Amino acid sequence: MRPLPQQPASVPWPTREWPLAELDADVDATSVRAVADSAFAPGSRHGETLALVVVQRGRLVFERYAQDKGAADTFPSWSMAKSMLHAAVGILVGEGRLDVHAPAPVAAWRRDGDPRGAITLEQLLRMVDGLDFVELYEPTGHSDVVDMIFGAGKEDVAAYAIARPLLHSPGSYWSYSSGTSNVVARIAGDAVGVGSDAMRAFLHERLFGPIGMASAAPRFDAAGTFIGSSFVFATARDFARFGLLYLRDGSWDGARLLPRGWVDHARSETPASIGRYGAHWWLALDGSGIFTANGFQGQYIAIDPTRDLVVVRLGVSTPAQRVDVVRGLHAITRAFPPLPEALETR
Repeated sequence: MRPLPQQPASVPWPTREWPLAELDADVDATSVRAVADSAFAPGSRHGETLALVVVQRGRLVFERYAQDKGAADTFPSWSMAKSMLHAAVGILVGEGRLDVHAPAPVAAWRRDGDPRGAITLEQLLRMVDGLDFVELYEPTGHSDVVDMIFGAGKEDVAAYAIARPLLHSPGSYWSYSSGTSNVVARIAGDAVGVGSDAMRAFLHERLFGPIGMASAAPRFDAAGTFIGSSFVFATARDFARFGLLYLRDGSWDGARLLPRGWVDHARSETPASIGRYGAHWWLALDGSGIFTANGFQGQYIAIDPTRDLVVVRLGVSTPAQRVDVVRGLHAITRAFPPLPEALETR
């Protein structure tokens, strides 16, 4: 696993303002700008790009927005919220309020003879819980995720997911599921306190506030559950702050916010996913060590430890267009040279 770089001593933490810098001389600035030009061009193969932010060595070195957007505008996270949920769970694990290896504290699963009672929080975080949940975004066929968020389950998203039957033995099969994340969100909310106010305060006081994510606005359902599968609104710069927290191993300006090893937990491979997934974070398959928070329609927070880099891309793209979005993100990361210490550890 690639080492995580520390914040350079000469660079202030961006809790209030981002330290700004030009692209370093050893960066292929032409490639970075070419990707941005292509991404923001009318009729782009990337779809509609709304924001692109690049942070290197803790400094904001590149930023561009669509014509009617800017640094103060907020954008939907979609499933990047899952990675923020991972952070919230980590804080609770560090405090001893949750145990990832114990059976998940879901009352409906604790009845005698219910095979779902064997599901652990760890299996939920890694999407190997085995619940029968259809994650389909196309307009054809039944979609549990659409029904949960916008249809029959929208008043209580966790209850919708908790009611799903077991399809596979827990731990045996990987299947990406927003329902699983909302079960985790209910577990986290129960550990914090009753109702949305307690969880909202927890997120702001323990996660968003300390790193300066002042724009962050999590959404809750009518039952008071954080919709951790899908909904945190924030500025592109604030999404980059969250990425920097994970790039810095969960520490911020001398304070440890996430327990030691929790970022490694996020970026360690879930074997059943064939290398694609960690724990509520996605993994690059190319051995680069890049790990990403991904969202519907092409939202990305990409973290490259070997280059001390965070890249945020926000926009509206089809599945086919997201292929080009990802290619563009890889082109941007490759434009930055690896850190000397990264080369030494190869």
